[in-house]
Amino acid sequence: MTAIRANSILPARRQDIELHTADGLKLVGELALPADRDPVATLICLHPLPTHGGMMDSHVYRKAAWRLPALAGIAVLRFNTRGTSSVRGTSEGAFDHAVGERFDVAAAIEYAEFHELPNRWLVGWSFGTDLALRYGCDPAVSGAILLSPPLRFSKPEDLAVWAESGRPVTALVPEHDDYLRPAEAAERFAAIPHAEVVGVPGAKHLWVGDAETVLDEIVRRVAPAVEVPLPKDWPGPMEYGDASAYADRTVAAFADKPR
Repeated sequence: MTAIRANSILPARRQDIELHTADGLKLVGELALPADRDPVATLICLHPLPTHGGMMDSHVYRKAAWRLPALAGIAVLRFNTRGTSSVRGTSEGAFDHAVGERFDVAAAIEYAEFHELPNRWLVGWSFGTDLALRYGCDPAVSGAILLSPPLRFSKPEDLAVWAESGRPVTALVPEHDDYLRPAEAAERFAAIPHAEVVGVPGAKHLWVGDAETVLDEIVRRVAPAVEVPLPKDWPGPMEYGDASAYADRTVAAFADKPR
């Protein structure tokens, strides 16, 4: 058994993908699938604000893609929204303040649906939660999990759409969040009567040091048959990612903390 660390990459079928938006842009991404079985669920990851270092490789999503196909049988679809860069490359277009990004969300959902990826859940983080709330309540989506939702771009009518849909919404809210803390989040999300607001003690907006907690909470909801907490060790082959590859592509606040 080998300990799973921040840069551990567990076995999976990984492929670079391209998404094509209705307004003519090509977005770069990656799909990670279980190596030896069909996935039981699919995460469509919507990353934090690209003007502040957010990208498909932001650490929680990187760990999800590196671990969850093997540990939980979950497919992980990550991509860069318009104008966003990462090691994978740069998506066409330019950041559009949560307006044009509606086409990016639609393209990701369409890709997952076309490729018959099962049980599709949106997982938004910070800016990505606004994209999920504004544009993600789609018949092809099972529900949404929101990490550190600031409710900055979302409007009351967006929450009303989710309320009417009845689709599951879970907000994971850090105790020490910079924008929206658990008590206020509970008040704001009361607009979605069935929404679940989970305060996470000790956590901060960027989830540095708390990625494992986030992954466990995601798996608990999208793949309830999988036992959590997820294993901390792996008995099979393992590779290691080069954390230095991200150093010049993100702000210092998104730097990983070794575990």
